[in-house]
Amino acid sequence: MQAKYQCVTTVESIRDYIGDSRLVAFDFETAPDETYRDEEKAALDSAKAHIVGCSFSVEEGTGIYVPVSHRAGKNIDEVEFFTFLSAFLADREILKIAHNIAFESAMAYAKGIVIQAPVYDTICASQMSLKSSYEFRKLNESGLKRLAEELFDEPLPSFTHVTDGRHFDELDAQDKETVRYGAADADFALRLYHKFNDWFDRYLPKHRTLVEEVESPTAVYLGIMKKNGIPVNLSLMNQRKTEAEAEMERLRKEISFIIGDVNIGANCSTQAFKNYLYRDLHLPVLKTTKTNREAADDMAMTLLKEWCDMNRPEMSGLFTLVQEYRKWGKIKSTYIDGYLKYVNAVTGRIHPEIFALFTDTGRMNCRKPNAQNMPRKTNDPVGVRNFIQAPEGQLVLSLDFSQIELRVGAFYCRDEVMLKTYRENGDIHAATTSVIFGVSDEEAKDKHAEGYKERRTIAKNVNFGTFYGLFPRGLQKTLKFKAGVEKSLDECETIITNLKAGYRRLSAWQEETKAQAARRMYSETWLGRRRYLPQIRSDNWGLKSFAERCALNTPIQGTAADILKLAVTRILAGLPKRPWLKPILQIHDELTFLIPEERLSEAVTFIRACMEAQPFPDFDLPLLAEAAAGKNFGAMEELED
Repeated sequence: MQAKYQCVTTVESIRDYIGDSRLVAFDFETAPDETYRDEEKAALDSAKAHIVGCSFSVEEGTGIYVPVSHRAGKNIDEVEFFTFLSAFLADREILKIAHNIAFESAMAYAKGIVIQAPVYDTICASQMSLKSSYEFRKLNESGLKRLAEELFDEPLPSFTHVTDGRHFDELDAQDKETVRYGAADADFALRLYHKFNDWFDRYLPKHRTLVEEVESPTAVYLGIMKKNGIPVNLSLMNQRKTEAEAEMERLRKEISFIIGDVNIGANCSTQAFKNYLYRDLHLPVLKTTKTNREAADDMAMTLLKEWCDMNRPEMSGLFTLVQEYRKWGKIKSTYIDGYLKYVNAVTGRIHPEIFALFTDTGRMNCRKPNAQNMPRKTNDPVGVRNFIQAPEGQLVLSLDFSQIELRVGAFYCRDEVMLKTYRENGDIHAATTSVIFGVSDEEAKDKHAEGYKERRTIAKNVNFGTFYGLFPRGLQKTLKFKAGVEKSLDECETIITNLKAGYRRLSAWQEETKAQAARRMYSETWLGRRRYLPQIRSDNWGLKSFAERCALNTPIQGTAADILKLAVTRILAGLPKRPWLKPILQIHDELTFLIPEERLSEAVTFIRACMEAQPFPDFDLPLLAEAAAGKNFGAMEELED
């Protein structure tokens, strides 16, 4: 296709090109601010970069490039352009299309603009379309230039080729190659919009709806979170680093006193340490790796300690020290050094990358750093969550869906006991205690009853695996290593038998779901997010069993993820009227914000309404969002309704 691209430098010309189109693709070109010209990738950091130009396309094969801040050539008037851009991006009648709209969102938000739906992110569409019979495209397979060549057989010039080592704002605004490169991004985003939607309409129409109504608005929200960043207490982090190093050195000396000069490395997993355990000490190999070698992970250390307690008590202390050393090593490398590495020099905050389509179930994940895996207070000697601290006059506010996966599971399996418990705002852990131990509901709730704590602990751990298929040995390991409760295999089998008898629809739903997945070779969420499971027909028991667990996991965990994203789209719609509400983080079923102290009640009311709204017409159970707030993330106090 012979493309027709042109450069325009007035808002009137932009309007003339767009006309009355209600379908507009756009794209930003950026460059580093003066201070960061020599910093690699600064052009992609909304705290260190600015918009150099913007392209628009309303018809395939055409596009305009609007230079905003080039150092050579003629630019549009910036004030007039950003006034236009603000109105354009907020227009709820125009479908805004972009490739990786999270980036455009962060850059627009830096200018005080919240992009509003309807929006369409073609990188989301790419990830929700199939590249083969059973595989969806991954993020690294969804770049614009790769897709242009793969789907349209049109190679686009690379950024490096066009800029030849310069920043984009150093290119002449009116140069043919500058205009071609800029306008092509919007043009091909528009082409991808039509290409993917044609495919969705033919093969997976529900995925088109998900892209348009769920994933694309969520991507806008993620860009806003990345721009806001997570405020941290740097002095506290450095103080804890010093303390962690001192504690690790103390433990290292104590371990050396026992084993001599054996090299233990950063976490006691070196080959030298394993040789010492298994060859020098002749300890039994109680756990092996996937390659059938001696394991030295945390579970192996726990098993060895237990063996030594019974057989070589003089060595038990070593494993206590090793586990403590490993805990401190992980805290230092992951949560102190790992977080400090990503503190932005401009903002003094951490700006992690959060992805909405990185997992098979649609749950979000986080990297650089992974701010979703902070340790719980009960296993955190340095107080990692205290690193996240609100600026003066502000609060950290979090709202967390209460037991959302259990609620979704109850919705799916239609068990009357579960449904009744949630509809009456009951205690699901007490209900499970009642069914697996055969006690009354009153006794299950009685904190003073004999065995209350252990029974409730077991019930909680059973609940979190209830819908995914429990087996006696797996339950035994879970209770032992996660809850510290010892139960025999027979006792675990009885617990599972009682669970199935008490929740009568549970087993039926599980069998129906696995059978349906085996027929279709996929599982899906209520909104139609699909996950292919070709191994569910495998003759290999291990592969088939894993696929069956995925078949059970996907509807529940995936639907819970969809519900969270639907809540995010409602919050996004309300942000323009609430510029003081700053989304900063998402952890599993929890959304976190920075707010002015005096806006606490208003913020909770708004966010809770967005989260507790009925997610889709069929969902007939109440949702509950629990709020907590504080000056830092580690000292949050629960708020009453």
